[in-house]
Amino acid sequence: MRLDVHYRTAYRYDEAPQRVIQLLRVTPPSFSGQSVIDWRIDMDCDARLREARDGYGNIVHMLYLDRPAKELRITVCGRVVTEDRAGIVQGVPHDLPPPIFLRDTPLTAPGPAIRALAQSAGGGAPLDRVHALSARLHATMRFDAGATEADTSAEHACAEGHGVCQDFAQVLASAARLNGIPARYVSGHLFRRDGAHDQSAAHAWTEAWIEELGWVGFDPVNGICPDDAYIRVASGLDYRDAAPVAGARSGGGTEHLSVEVAVTGVQAQTQHQS
Repeated sequence: MRLDVHYRTAYRYDEAPQRVIQLLRVTPPSFSGQSVIDWRIDMDCDARLREARDGYGNIVHMLYLDRPAKELRITVCGRVVTEDRAGIVQGVPHDLPPPIFLRDTPLTAPGPAIRALAQSAGGGAPLDRVHALSARLHATMRFDAGATEADTSAEHACAEGHGVCQDFAQVLASAARLNGIPARYVSGHLFRRDGAHDQSAAHAWTEAWIEELGWVGFDPVNGICPDDAYIRVASGLDYRDAAPVAGARSGGGTEHLSVEVAVTGVQAQTQHQS
């Protein structure tokens, strides 16, 4: 599928901050099943942008705004061609050894709720257990856009029984790790086939390491493995490692943030020549 993304993050400050530094994880890599055709980052002010890779191999851009400005708009536009590979992820550049993703973080540390979820996976093969965990989350946890914040822990969201895609992804990663299965948090974009192209945020899901297959994606929000409607951007142990935007500033008073995401798609056509 050919997917077009238009992603805008806008900041407005009560007072112009003296300095702003932003870390952007908004650029997807190319790998087997995902080819980035065009991608660019634009700002509406005089800012410096420096590209690098973080410790997880994600493409990152450091944005430096050295002059006072009361508004900052970051616009990301791109085109990606994707294939449906039944959730199997191969050829991601600068990938890390799977055992690293057995570690928990303050956001993914399990408590009673996640431990109970992890036990419900049963004793089957690792792939079957992660499928069971994802299906259970899809059936029992409610998507609720106003229920949690960026710093809400997976245990809290699981115990409350509702959250956003970030929470679903972190809960599934934590439960998989309790089953001895390496799992990581993934951020990216989703083309919604129900026609809801305009969205209020990016998407998130989980990847688990299955020995015979490699990394396999699971989206417990939608109850499926990612297909050609998904664009994979970044990954890490939790939300903080893969958040699209993070940063700091000096001054500025109260910050007002708005995010707009639009993902449109065209199904690739197979051409036959006689």
